[in-house]
Amino acid sequence: MQEILNTSLFGRPISIWMLSAAIAAGGIAAALLFRWIALAVVAKREARNSIGSDGEGTPGDPASRGDWGLRLIKNFAFPILIIAGFYIATTFLELDGSIERIVSGFFMVLFSLVTIKFFVIGINTFFKKATEGEQHANLSRYRPLRSIIVIAIWVVGMLFLLANLGFDITTIVAGLGIGGIAVALAAQALLGDLFSYFVIVFDKPFELGDFLIIGDILGSVEKIGIKTTRIRSISGEQIILSNSDLTDSRVRNYKRMEKRRVVFKIGVVYGTPAEAVREIPAIIRAVVEAEDSTTFDRAHFAGYGDWSLIYEVVYYVASADYALYMDIQQSINLAIYDEFSKRGIQFAYPTQTILLGKPQESDKT
Repeated sequence: MQEILNTSLFGRPISIWMLSAAIAAGGIAAALLFRWIALAVVAKREARNSIGSDGEGTPGDPASRGDWGLRLIKNFAFPILIIAGFYIATTFLELDGSIERIVSGFFMVLFSLVTIKFFVIGINTFFKKATEGEQHANLSRYRPLRSIIVIAIWVVGMLFLLANLGFDITTIVAGLGIGGIAVALAAQALLGDLFSYFVIVFDKPFELGDFLIIGDILGSVEKIGIKTTRIRSISGEQIILSNSDLTDSRVRNYKRMEKRRVVFKIGVVYGTPAEAVREIPAIIRAVVEAEDSTTFDRAHFAGYGDWSLIYEVVYYVASADYALYMDIQQSINLAIYDEFSKRGIQFAYPTQTILLGKPQESDKT
């Protein structure tokens, strides 16, 4: 038996090969045991979270707790344990210099890929949790940011791998620095739009579906990209604006308007009796307060116009819906018309009075 164990195979005793195989098998067994225990713990937590407060089984939120654990086990802990087991097994073989470098490089590549994948999954999970309360349409604005971070992780991971494989990355880093300066100078507008994209994503001045007014542009936000934001105008065409233009402009976001302030004026003729002139504010107030979703503010005899007595009315609509506002305003206008008709109050319109008379004797001479 001892002779068999001492027999050389590829320059190493069979006993060393058996020891290495046992270590590799032990690493696989440890990884499988860890995976089984961890999955059992995660399944137990999911079962506990799926039970509602009334004691009945109601769907919980396993994605918020178990999903991250499952991905961590599957994509990082389990493969790392197997890679570590095989790497330790190869160290007992005392491989030659060139072969050892090849094997070490192979394991370094595997370790780097697994680590990069782990961080990528972490970023995806972070964005998933951070956007749980967002509407599905709004998630698209985070995709460019997530892609930029994932690319940065891969670049850093590859540089780390090259450095550990013995490559001199100082030249690469210096080249990236010089190239970055050249790109920055050549693409200042693009970088400005990119930074403006970050402002839009994190500051959230508007979201997909919001109705905006930017200068003479009116429309709903259709897409938020790295360089441009696309708006669907009320006339139907798509308007493309750079992100820098948006962050540098005064943007009116009507989607976030909690209530609408409405101001309108009414003119009545100068021949209106004084008593009716005094009653008009109370009439308008009663009409406005009779409408649902409205809050009356004021109604005043504001001044004397060229051909009318001018009243100014202010009230609030407890909604940002433009169609609802127009329905309420129409109802108020009709009710005011009816009330004025009952009382014989006439609305004013542009008129002129021309006085005709005979010329005086003094004008004839």
